[in-house]
Amino acid sequence: MSIFRINAELRDDLGKGASRRLRRENKVPGIIYGAGRDPRAVSIEHHKALRYIEDESFFTSILELKAADGKRQKVVLRDMQRHPSKPVIMHMDFQRVADDVELHMHIPLHFMNEEKSAAAKTSGIIVSHQLTEVEVSCLPDDLPEFIEVDLAKFKPGDMLRLSDIKLPKGVKLTAFTHGHDEEYDTVVVSTTHVHSDATSDEEAAE
Repeated sequence: MSIFRINAELRDDLGKGASRRLRRENKVPGIIYGAGRDPRAVSIEHHKALRYIEDESFFTSILELKAADGKRQKVVLRDMQRHPSKPVIMHMDFQRVADDVELHMHIPLHFMNEEKSAAAKTSGIIVSHQLTEVEVSCLPDDLPEFIEVDLAKFKPGDMLRLSDIKLPKGVKLTAFTHGHDEEYDTVVVSTTHVHSDATSDEEAAE
């Protein structure tokens, strides 16, 4: 698992004006909250924050945040606001992590061996990914960066649901919090037949 160590500055100046000043100084305003402690406002160097978010695992990893007082805290990124038209991070929210308290996180799905599957090799068949991430609950030490879904044996007509996903040890799908009823067992991957209209093709060519 990747380890992200973030240097942050504690700050007492709050409000929109203070945030604008920080952005002019190429810093990202942020906040740390949770774990039964008071929220603390922080700022992070913008160029470093941009470098962090280039890595997909930054969004699903336990982060080590070090403030100016020298204290290190385990956190996860809970929210990030971006500028609508510029490559600028406007704000970041971090939640403190307790080792004995379960986290609820959205984890990306990595689809493996799809190109080797019979479905992908069959003419007129498209493999459709209905979900690209799932929400899980687990203790911080069990948090996965991603979950692999092996499609090597996927055939035309097959359908893979949430209940078919092999989860890492200690990880649970929040969709099944109230049981494994079919209504919660969402389709993750399916196949679609694509029909070509030869007549229409000939007409278009004329």
